[in-house]
Formats: sequence, structure tokens, C-alpha cells
Amino acid sequence: MQVLNFPEYEFQIQEQEQKKVIFDPIRKKFIPLSPEEWVRQHCICHLVQRFNLPIGLIAVEREIQVHGLRKRFDIVGFASSGSPLILIECKATSVELTQETLIQVATYNNKLDSPWMWITNGIQHAWFERKNGKTQLVAAPEKLI
Repeated sequence: MQVLNFPEYEFQIQEQEQKKVIFDPIRKKFIPLSPEEWVRQHCICHLVQRFNLPIGLIAVEREIQVHGLRKRFDIVGFASSGSPLILIECKATSVELTQETLIQVATYNNKLDSPWMWITNGIQHAWFERKNGKTQLVAAPEKLI
């Protein structure tokens, strides 16, 4: 898989039925190793190892209702209180981060109301903070809490 703009992390990768799979510690199972999943697993490791977010406070690929439509977020990290802390939208490295990507994550965040949003394709990262009803592009935070 492609080297990403993350620290180096260890992953459990296997071949099952002639396809590569990667172990997801959140879903506790092997997942097909797509380019987007590669980015997603790096984000999970980053939350756990860089920000010390417990695995039990992370949700992956869960369905939410947005304007009556069924949508699926990539990753949400929660505070110990149970409120959303960070919403992450992952794209494959071949997918450019655009205004459309930001609109997608902001639309999901209207439902979740997370103070932090992160969009990434594994190479480029954009962090946003929501304060007083306004969303601003910010540098990657030192810590989330």
C-alpha cells in the first residue's frame, strides 16, 4: 500500500480468499484493504496513539440520518461524556480534497455537532474547528481535549 503522510504504524494485514484484509481494532474484524480503508486505519491509529483516545470511544462507519437520508460517517471519536469530539472523513489517496468533501463532513456534523472535523486522503489533511456556530480551518491540534 502507498506510504501516507502519517507516522509509521503497525497493522495486521493478511490475505483471505486472494484479497488483502486489514484488522480493524474498532470493529474487531478483518476488513477488505481498499485505499480508503488504508487511510481510515491510519486515522484510527493516529487517534489512539497520538491523541490517546481509547478504542472504546471511537465509532467507525456508522449510519446516521441526515435530512431524512441514510448516510454513513467514517470515524467519530467521542469524549468520555459520550458527546462527539471529532468527526473524520477519509478518502482514498487518489481522491482530491475539495469543497464538496468539506460540505459532506459539515453536513454530517450538523447532525453530530462535533467541535472538531478532519478531512484526509492520507496525503493531505485539513482540520476544522467549530466554535460559536462557525467552522474555521485550523492547524492540526496538539491535543483534542
